[in-house]
Amino acid sequence: MITMIVGEVANFAAYAFAPAILVTPLGALSIIISAVLARIILRENLHIFGILGCILCVVGSTTIVLHAPPEREIESVAEVWDLATEPAFLLYAAVVLAAAFVLIFHFVPQYGQTHIMVYIGVCSLFGSLSVMSVKALGIALKLTFSGMNQLVYPQTWVFTLVVIACILTQMNYLNKALDTFNTAVVSPIYYTMFTSLTILASVIMFKDWDRQNPTQIVTEMCGFVTILSGTFLLHKTKDMVDGLQPHLPIRIPKHAEEDSYGAEGIPLRSAADGIPLRSPRSTESFRST
Repeated sequence: MITMIVGEVANFAAYAFAPAILVTPLGALSIIISAVLARIILRENLHIFGILGCILCVVGSTTIVLHAPPEREIESVAEVWDLATEPAFLLYAAVVLAAAFVLIFHFVPQYGQTHIMVYIGVCSLFGSLSVMSVKALGIALKLTFSGMNQLVYPQTWVFTLVVIACILTQMNYLNKALDTFNTAVVSPIYYTMFTSLTILASVIMFKDWDRQNPTQIVTEMCGFVTILSGTFLLHKTKDMVDGLQPHLPIRIPKHAEEDSYGAEGIPLRSAADGIPLRSPRSTESFRST
């Protein structure tokens, strides 16, 4: 818990010193560290596809670091507020909030337990706004610690409230997704959507690409796609054993019966454990036919 808190504080501080288009994709490096530590400490098997996924993440991260835009020079939190209240970003924020509320009030009650994109869509949309607010708050604290007090500006406290609201909503729906669906499926999809929307929000609000030429932008996007490929490869093949393809159920069965049978004959075990089990009801109907 201590190391996790230290890591999140460091991640928070990183947004104050580097553009979000650089910091957010580098979050994939935590996947590599987890895979290596699991191999060393937990003695988990890291097969060839896992090693290849780690290499892809490193190559993509290096590409982004080498071609990332320089950090924008900002003198006060009021300047960040001006960027956040420009028509382009206000339009983006309005579209994000409208889409998130439609998902929450219309799609979550009907499809939240069956469609993985509903929960992930909500936390990714709010996540992009939370990163922009975290960056604004980080800049305000950085300037305050350097001697220019930004706590006297009401904008600082507005960004603080937005951070709290967005992060609470984001974590709530992310936990629901992890509780309902398989983590190996949720993690890469969430990383892809969250990072993509964060990059889009940063480009609109802080105009990161205005300080880059087309070659740098394309190279940066290639690095991002490379990280995505490594992330998906790591998660897709993490349960592969002796060359067998993993058979990961997308949805985690809820309220399973004591004998591990589903209510409607849905297999509750992986194919790697043997023949999928079915409910007695489906077995009897099979025999009767």
